[in-house]
Amino acid sequence: MARRSPRRAAVGALAGVALLVAATGTAHAVAPPRIVIEDGVTQPVFSYADAVRERVLVESSVDSDGDGRRDLVNVDVIRPRETERGLKVPVIIDESPYYDNAGRGNESERKRYDAAGNPIKFPLFYDNYFVPRGYAFLAVDMIGTTRSDGCPTSGGAPDVLGGKAVIDWLNGRAKAHRPDGSPARATWTTGNAAMIGKSYDGTLANGVAATGVKGLKTIVPISAISGWYNYSRSHGVKYWTDEQPWLADYVDTDPPAKCAAVRQAMDEGEDDATGDYNDYWAETNYRDGTIGDVDNVRASVFAVHTVNDLNVKADHFSLWWKGLAARGVPRKVWVAQYGHIDPFDFRRDAWVRTLHRWFDHELHGVRNGIMNEPRADVEIGPNQWITQSDWPAPGAIPVPLRPGADGGLGLEPAPRGSTATFTDAPGDDGTGVTESQMVADPTAARPYRLAYVSPPLPMAARLSGTPTATLRIKLDRPTANLTALLVDYGEDTRVDYLGRGSGIRTLDTESCHGEGTPDDDPCYRETETVTVTSPVNVVARGWIDAQNRTSLSDPTPLTPGRYHTVRWRTLPQDYVFKPGHRIALVLAGTDADYNTETPTNAQVTVDLSGTSITVPVVLARGTAADLVAPQTMSTWQGPTEVTLPRQPKQFH
Repeated sequence: MARRSPRRAAVGALAGVALLVAATGTAHAVAPPRIVIEDGVTQPVFSYADAVRERVLVESSVDSDGDGRRDLVNVDVIRPRETERGLKVPVIIDESPYYDNAGRGNESERKRYDAAGNPIKFPLFYDNYFVPRGYAFLAVDMIGTTRSDGCPTSGGAPDVLGGKAVIDWLNGRAKAHRPDGSPARATWTTGNAAMIGKSYDGTLANGVAATGVKGLKTIVPISAISGWYNYSRSHGVKYWTDEQPWLADYVDTDPPAKCAAVRQAMDEGEDDATGDYNDYWAETNYRDGTIGDVDNVRASVFAVHTVNDLNVKADHFSLWWKGLAARGVPRKVWVAQYGHIDPFDFRRDAWVRTLHRWFDHELHGVRNGIMNEPRADVEIGPNQWITQSDWPAPGAIPVPLRPGADGGLGLEPAPRGSTATFTDAPGDDGTGVTESQMVADPTAARPYRLAYVSPPLPMAARLSGTPTATLRIKLDRPTANLTALLVDYGEDTRVDYLGRGSGIRTLDTESCHGEGTPDDDPCYRETETVTVTSPVNVVARGWIDAQNRTSLSDPTPLTPGRYHTVRWRTLPQDYVFKPGHRIALVLAGTDADYNTETPTNAQVTVDLSGTSITVPVVLARGTAADLVAPQTMSTWQGPTEVTLPRQPKQFH
């Protein structure tokens, strides 16, 4: 546990003297408490142990459980004691559905309360670190979870509007009361608020910001959803079945009957039978939806996302980021190589320092120059970080890579009339075709996939952005599920994002950030990056139901026996292909690792001359023409079999 610094002790002693003088009647005014800024950052001059800890219940604008009463949102508050003597502070909020089930952070921390019902344990380090520096911290229970009323809706209006109500309360626009029924007014705050959190928590920050609520000055979404359709499916292909009501049930610890009708409506609304976009999904779309829209965002955004997150996939960040850029929203980003991991667990010290400066700038108005620094920090290899002016990398050029009739991959299209076929089939054992099967020995013929491989690269090439797959295909049925994989064949050491820890290992040692009490210490177990050396890596993945090629909401079946063009974006990526490695395009049907669709058994005939994958590339030198040699397939020396682990389903 962190010890009290000499500066803190001195400030505390002075405060004690001032109070003593006031108590003895000596005619000296007590100096009002104030924020202390030195070296460009706020200083820890307020006692964490003596901070005010309280619960309030904020009245929302929704009645999600239909009981005739507006849902009350439980808010656990910790703020400097000096706010009782006139100090006004900004607020950092982590709204979460996980405080009494999965817990928060790598150590799955939960809230704890004393016998009187007052909060004594706040998960994560935000309270320990920022309260002594002149902030309040609010741990907010999402509607339908923990001590809040109502029913969770997996990103729907109640989830979002409960958080908005808390911002409104901080700014005098909503009512709240304490557990004893007495009114609670946030007279201790400046009204300036931030929302932060990983996964669902960061998703709520995105959603609340998309309402345009006044008073929300900045958000820090970490591995966060920006549209729930993209979380559940890709271009009509389902990642999971029954995902929306399942997740609502998971975060709700009330008896199941309470919200059974709400979950039944969610089950019908998500429309697993088609995988199409509809009004239900529009409510949960914060980029362009009915509850929120990126055009409404007033808050600045400091986003963190990992390009190998196969839970909250990286398109949530890239599409949100593109919309923020179009609107000119002040923003910053970290892009990393891990799975579903918080930056506190892959770049801890730099994260705490940067977050401190960000909140000081956005909430306290400290002029510390953070907005003059490069906008993007990007990890291009295990613990190899670079900075650049934006993301994707400025200067990336679109390079179309085309399959050849001889199995090669290059810049020139195959001769007209060149075709190849595969079947959207359940695979050899009937359980589905896995990624391992798709990428094994690309020179071997497989009925369920096609593979095209470049010659060894003469130079390094960095992919930065979102590839686009274009297929000219003919089916013998009205539709097929399609998979496009961009693959790197070449021995290298990479972050083990598919491993059990999604790229990190938790150690026995701890580091401490902030101050603590016996009930809430600021120390957390340290981590280290886990790498794997392998001969193959799937760099970018993309899936589509071919009948959704022109519309996610209005499918158009293909005419059997006729060629159609199917074009879609894969997941984004930032990745360096090393010299001597080979780039491959693998085409297949239903992906058993990441889809829950039933293969259509359609035969897919590919017109190679009209097929490509366009990759945004930053070249180390030369031009696109130098990236790959003329289209020819040299002797294969790569792996004949590959075993890739399946990433477990993660929600928090």
